[in-house]
Amino acid sequence: MHRSVLAFDFGASSGRAMMGCLDGGRLTIEEIHRFSNDPVTLGDTFYWDVLRLTHEIREALVKARQTEEYESIGIDTWGVDFGLLDRQGRLLGNVRHYRDARNLSAARQVLEKLPMEQLYARTGIQYAPFNTVFQLHAVKEDTPYLLENAQRLLMLPDLLGFFLSGAAHTDYSEASTSGLLDVKTGGWAWDIIDRLGYPRHIFGEISPSGQVIGELRPQLCEELLLKSTKVISVASHDTASAVAAVPSLEKDFAYISCGTWSLFGTELDAPIASEAALRYNFTNEGGYGGKIRFLKNIMGMWLIQESRRHWKRAGMDMSFAELEQRARECAPFQSLIDVDDESFLAPGDIPSRVREYCKKTHQPAPESVGEVMQCIYSSIALKYRHTLEGLTEVTKKKYAALHMVGGGIKDKLLCQLAADACGIPVIAGPVEATVIGNVAVQLIALGALADIGQARQVIASSFDVARYEPSAEPERMKIAYLQYKKLLGL
Repeated sequence: MHRSVLAFDFGASSGRAMMGCLDGGRLTIEEIHRFSNDPVTLGDTFYWDVLRLTHEIREALVKARQTEEYESIGIDTWGVDFGLLDRQGRLLGNVRHYRDARNLSAARQVLEKLPMEQLYARTGIQYAPFNTVFQLHAVKEDTPYLLENAQRLLMLPDLLGFFLSGAAHTDYSEASTSGLLDVKTGGWAWDIIDRLGYPRHIFGEISPSGQVIGELRPQLCEELLLKSTKVISVASHDTASAVAAVPSLEKDFAYISCGTWSLFGTELDAPIASEAALRYNFTNEGGYGGKIRFLKNIMGMWLIQESRRHWKRAGMDMSFAELEQRARECAPFQSLIDVDDESFLAPGDIPSRVREYCKKTHQPAPESVGEVMQCIYSSIALKYRHTLEGLTEVTKKKYAALHMVGGGIKDKLLCQLAADACGIPVIAGPVEATVIGNVAVQLIALGALADIGQARQVIASSFDVARYEPSAEPERMKIAYLQYKKLLGL
C-alpha cells in the first residue's frame, strides 16, 4: 500500500521539505522545496528569521499539494532555541540565535549560582553556553518584559508546529536539549527552574515523540487550498530524527550525525550522569521511544561552512569539493586546534581564528586555504577519536563500527579520516538521515510501520551506504593523537 508524508527539516544554514513514500516495503524521499536559512544581525543581536521560515513552510505546502497527496506533516529543527507566546498565542519578539553573543556571559552568571557539577547531576546535559537554561537567564536579565508577558515557551519545532496547527505542544526530544529536564524522570526540573527564577507556567506538559498533535488550521487550509492534514510531532530534534534512521540492526551502535554539528554518541535505555560522563562532556538527550541519545556535541562542519562563507566574502567562491581537494594536497596533523574552543563559536573569519589559535599554542600557523582546511579536518578527526575513547570508557561497551549519517558524509575525506583516527570501519549513510527519520516516525504514528525496529530494517534495505576501512599507519596516528592530547591538556 502506498503511504506518503511530508517532512520539514530545518538546519542552521538551509531548510527543505521532502515527500516520503512507503510502497511495497521500500522507502523513498523526494525534495519538494529547498530554501536558505539566513540569520539576521540587527545592531549587536543575532536572530533567526522565523517569519521567513514560516513563509517557506507555506510555499512548500502549496508545492507539495501540487505533487502528491500526503497524510501528515512533521517538523524537525536544531535544539535549544525557543519562542515565547503571550496569552493570545502571539509571538513575543524574534527568536534569538543560539550563537548570539549574550549567551556567553549569561552562562557564566548561571554557573556562578549553580555549578556545572550540580546542573549536570540534575539534568545530564553537557555544558554549552547556548543551552536554553542559559538563554533564559539572558532573557531575564536583558529583556525581562518578555518573560513578564509570556504565557508559554515553545521550542523551535514546536513553535513552527503551533503556527501550522494552533496546538501548543512540547516534544520530549527537543525539550531534552534545554538543560532544564530532570535526567531521571524526563520531566521539568522544577527546582532548577525555581532557583533561576524562571516562571513555571511557561513550561507545558512534555509528550513522547511521535504524537499526532492536531491538524492544519482551518484558515490556513482555506487560504492555501489545502486539505485538513494531521500534524505530527516527530522526534523533532533533528539529531533524534537522524538517530531514528541509523540503519543498524544491532542494539548497541555508535553514530555520528554529521552536519553543521557532529553529534557523536550511542542510544541507551537509561541516562548516564556520572563523573566520567561529565568529564568527557557527554549529554543525555531524548530520543524516539523514550531512548536516551548519549552523545557529545562537536563543532564539526560549522568550521568548514563558515570558512567557506568568509572566503566567498573575500572574493574566493570555492565549492566544498574544491576545499576538500585543497586539504588533500596538504600534509595532515601539522597543526591542530580544539574545534570546540569558544573562539570558533561565533560567525566570522574562522581562518584567521584558526591561525591565531595555532600561534597562541606555539604551532605553525596554517596560511593557505588547503593548510587551514587540513588543520580543521585533522582536528575534527582526532576529536572523534577522543570522543570514541570516552564513549567506550563511560558506557563500558566496545563498538565494532561507526555509523556516520547526514549531509557531512558527502565529504569523503572526513569519512576516511574518521575511520583512520578511530581505528574502526565507518559505515556512511544515509545522507538524508534526518528527513528519513522524520518520515519514519510519521509512518509509525500512522500505523504504516509497526515500530522503530521495522523502520530501521526498511531504511537499511532502501538506501545505499559506503564503507571506509582504516588506512592510516597506526603508529603515525598514535603520534598525532598524543600531540592532540598534549595540546588540549588531556
